Amino acid sequence: MQTPYYLIDKSRLLPNLEKIATLREASGAKALLALKCFATWSVFDLMAEYMDGTTSSSLFEVKLGRDKFPGETHAYSVAWAPDEIEEVLAASDKVIFNTAQQLVRFEDVSRDHMRGLRVNPGVSTSTFDLADPARPFSRLGEHDPADIAPVADLISGFMFHNNCENDSFARFDEMLGQIEARFGHLIRRMEWISLGGGIHFTGEGYPLDQLAERLKRFAGENEVQVYLEPGEAAITNSTTLELTVLDTMFNGKNLAIVDSSIEAHMLDLLIYRESAKMDESGDQEWMICGKSCLAGDIFGTFRFPKALKPGDRISIQDAAGYTMVKKNWFNGVQMPGIAIRETDGSERLVRSFSYDDFAAALS
Repeated sequence: MQTPYYLIDKSRLLPNLEKIATLREASGAKALLALKCFATWSVFDLMAEYMDGTTSSSLFEVKLGRDKFPGETHAYSVAWAPDEIEEVLAASDKVIFNTAQQLVRFEDVSRDHMRGLRVNPGVSTSTFDLADPARPFSRLGEHDPADIAPVADLISGFMFHNNCENDSFARFDEMLGQIEARFGHLIRRMEWISLGGGIHFTGEGYPLDQLAERLKRFAGENEVQVYLEPGEAAITNSTTLELTVLDTMFNGKNLAIVDSSIEAHMLDLLIYRESAKMDESGDQEWMICGKSCLAGDIFGTFRFPKALKPGDRISIQDAAGYTMVKKNWFNGVQMPGIAIRETDGSERLVRSFSYDDFAAALS
């Protein structure tokens, strides 16, 4: 297959899904795939065997979840527009409003629907202000119990989403305790509670049994159905971005230019000032550079066993989350295809992109 392309390896996806299944069975919690992180529906048939449905951030994600992923479809958005609410309700099992005002605004039209409200507990694990839902002046959910109580009878559940790449069970446990202390009297009036995503429970060494016990205890003491919304946890380490070296040069460092771009194909590297991940060996240090005109289009600096040359292939690791859902046509750089490696090792291309796709995205 011609590079660039994302390669989803089912044999590397399965261990995450098996841990999700273990957690579901041991805790009684349900797991919904967060489509904002990963929405490549060609592997939804496999994921649906281990998960209970999807959760969304927009009308189009709601519709994709309903169309492509069996099970429950939860519909959340920071703000629903009047001209989309009917479609949202038609395509979802639960609709979650971000504010009490939105809930009241759409109370009549959603009266026969299962409804929830996002609650902002004021604490999070994010270390980056851009992604911190509990940042000052946050618009993400209601934060004052006094504002929630008057509308509590209009809903059957809450969504809390305050974890972010949280690989510490102790920190999760601490924050859940804070949520119970502040909102427990309201939680006990509900039928279901979503604790959102960002809990890195599929990571190596995570105490899955402790998490299961804590979730089961939370559900039992409050008499609620618990939902989790894994995104990264579901697909971590399952996918690579396959690239080819186009050119090399030396300017104080060895530079290799590849047929891809972080701004176009791995945007979070640029947003969060992070380096890509790569399996490294050897003592040849090379900076891997994107082909766009952006000066800072750099995947990172890595070690190789020998000098790179045009035509060499490179695999960027852990390239599933927030990549395919954010890829774009910056500079008109060729958009990566999407391929799947089956558990028997065979590979197939499930989507490619052409000039016609580039032109169609414009006007």
